Amino acid sequence: MTTEPQRLQYLEAMGLTAWVARYQLPHARPTEACEWELPERPVASPPAERLHALLDEAEAAARQPTPPPAVEPPRARTVKRARHLLGIAAPDEEASLNKPNLEREQAVPPETKPAQQPLRFTLQVTCLAGRWLVIVPGQATPDATQGQLLSNLFQAAGLELPLAFETFRWPPMENLPVEAPLDEAREGLQAFVEGTQRRGWALERILVFGQDDTLARLLCTEQGTFELLGLPGWQGPALSELAQNAAAKRELWPTLLGWRQAWSEESADNDD
Repeated sequence: MTTEPQRLQYLEAMGLTAWVARYQLPHARPTEACEWELPERPVASPPAERLHALLDEAEAAARQPTPPPAVEPPRARTVKRARHLLGIAAPDEEASLNKPNLEREQAVPPETKPAQQPLRFTLQVTCLAGRWLVIVPGQATPDATQGQLLSNLFQAAGLELPLAFETFRWPPMENLPVEAPLDEAREGLQAFVEGTQRRGWALERILVFGQDDTLARLLCTEQGTFELLGLPGWQGPALSELAQNAAAKRELWPTLLGWRQAWSEESADNDD
C-alpha cells in the first residue's frame, strides 16, 4: 500500500501539483492574512528523471535478499545438548528454562466445561385430604378411565376424595445455567413439596403410580421410604397397566388393605 508521503512524491515527480482544499467552518473567525516566507528550494531535476529514480529505488529494495536466520554452530548445539543430558545448564540457559512461557500460556485457551443439560421430567400431582400426595409421572393428566380407576381404588381403601391434579414441570424455565442437574432437580421437587404446606397440606405419605426411573433417582426410594422427602411411600404399576391388566389389580388388593389401616391410624394420631 502506498503511503501518503510517497504518493505525493510520485505526483511531484510526474509534474502534478497536489492541492489540499480548505473550507471555512460556519461561524468561524476568518484567518488573518499574513505573508509566509517560502523556504529556499534546490533546483529540482526534471520530473521524468525523479520518477525513474523512485522506480529504481523501489525495484532495488524488492530485489534485496533477506538475511538468513542466525544458525547456531554445530559444536555449540552439541555442547548444549550434552549439558542438558548431564543435567548441567549455564546460568543464562537455566534462567530461560525456568522462565514461564507467557506467550504460550496466553495462546492456549482455558479449558471450558461443556454446558450441562437440566434433568427434564413432568409430574401430575394431587393430594388426598391434604395428607397423602399422589404422583403420576407423565405430561398428560389421567384420562377419564384412569381417573375412575383411581377413585375406585381409593374408595375401596377408605381414602377421602375428590382428586384434582395439577402439573409440575422441571425445569421451570428454559435456558437456565445448570451445574448439577440431579441435585438441582431434587432441590426443586423438595421446594415444591415444602411449598404445599402453605395450602394447608400436612403430608404423611406418598403414592406413585408408575415405575419412572427419573423419579426414582430423585426420591431415592429405599425400603418403602422416599429418602429425599423423608416420608413413607409406595411406588407401583402405572394407571394404564392397572386399567388393562387384571392380574395387576389383584396383586394390589393387599396393598389397599394396608392403605386403609395406615389411613385410620394416622387419622387417630392426628385427632390425639
